[in-house]
Amino acid sequence: MKFNEIPFEGAWEAMMGRPELGGSWLIWGDSGNGKTRFALQLCKYLALLGYRVAYDSLEEGASVSMKKAFKAVGMSEVKRKVILLDSEPVEDLKIRLRKRRSPEVVVIDSVQYSGLNYRDYTALRKEFKNKLFILISHADGRNPSGRTAKSIRYDAFVKIHVEGYRAFALSRYGGGQPYTIWKAGAEAYRNEDL
Repeated sequence: MKFNEIPFEGAWEAMMGRPELGGSWLIWGDSGNGKTRFALQLCKYLALLGYRVAYDSLEEGASVSMKKAFKAVGMSEVKRKVILLDSEPVEDLKIRLRKRRSPEVVVIDSVQYSGLNYRDYTALRKEFKNKLFILISHADGRNPSGRTAKSIRYDAFVKIHVEGYRAFALSRYGGGQPYTIWKAGAEAYRNEDL
C-alpha cells in the first residue's frame, strides 16, 4: 500500500514525525496561549510544502484579529495556497471539498462553533478520506472542552496541546519534541530561557 506522507523536516518533524495526509489532528488549549498562531504557522508550513489549505474561521470569521494573525505569521508568502473562510458552515464546506482541486488540508476553528457532533465528524472523515482535517478546540483544564472534542481526541492521529506558547504533540508518527510558537511569550510564561 502507498501512503501520502507529509515530508516534514526540522522542528515540525521533531514535534510530530512524518504524518500522512489524511485523517484528523486536534489542537486544544486555553484562550491566549497561542492556538491560532500555532495553527497558522502550521498552515503556512503545509502551504510551503505545496498543499492547498482552507482555514474555516467559524469563531472569529474574517475579522481584524484574523487579519493581524495572518500578517504576524507572514501568510502573504503563501497567499495563493491558503484561503480564509469567513465562518463557512460545515455543510457549505462539504460542497467546497467535493469540487476538483479543493484544499487538501482543512482547519476548523473551532469544534465548539462548528455544530459538529461525533457522528457528523466521523461522516466528514469518511466522505473525505484523502483530506487532512485539523480541528481546534477550547480547553477544559488540560483536556479538550466538550463531549465531541474529547471523542475527537481519541480518534485523532495527532493530538496537540498548546500551553504558554508551546505546542506538545502526541503523534502516531513519532516526534515528541515541544514546538515553540513564540519564543518571547514562551520564556515569559515559564520565566526561563528556552
